[in-house]
Amino acid sequence: MRRNQRVEGQDGDAVRIEFQLNGKPVEVEAEPWETALALIRDGLGLTGTKEGCGIGECGACTIIVDGKAMNSCLIAAPQLDSRDVQTIEGLGTREALHPLQQALLDHGAVQCGFCSPGVILSAKALLDRNPSPTKDEIVEALAGNLCRCTGYKQIIEAVAKIAGVRQT
Repeated sequence: MRRNQRVEGQDGDAVRIEFQLNGKPVEVEAEPWETALALIRDGLGLTGTKEGCGIGECGACTIIVDGKAMNSCLIAAPQLDSRDVQTIEGLGTREALHPLQQALLDHGAVQCGFCSPGVILSAKALLDRNPSPTKDEIVEALAGNLCRCTGYKQIIEAVAKIAGVRQT
């Protein structure tokens, strides 16, 4: 079957999509209007991707698509076809946290935890494309991730520590 080809569903509108999810191939059916957030969270059971605002303002639903941090609530699921997608579940394990996860814990940057997956993925996308960002670049990369608990200072310090940015 060709990618993004229509398949018969209850209403005949579903499309089959194939993409890489956390390094593994995935083939699923999605409705054209379904968001990537709904597909990942509800369809695939990866609940680390959170629904916050639903309009692309809070960053709780951040995923990495082809190396770029994106709000999954603003992406139609069929747009994931042929893409490389990473969610928080693709980073570290309970036994061996990803360095960004550990840095947030070490700096007291995790409180309620609701924003943490999106923050971590936004920071990872930044560090993957720029391993030595300035503090201003870190602040800019995290600007789309809202956190009601920490006040951001600890989050920025944690990412800066991983990046080796001098604290001033």
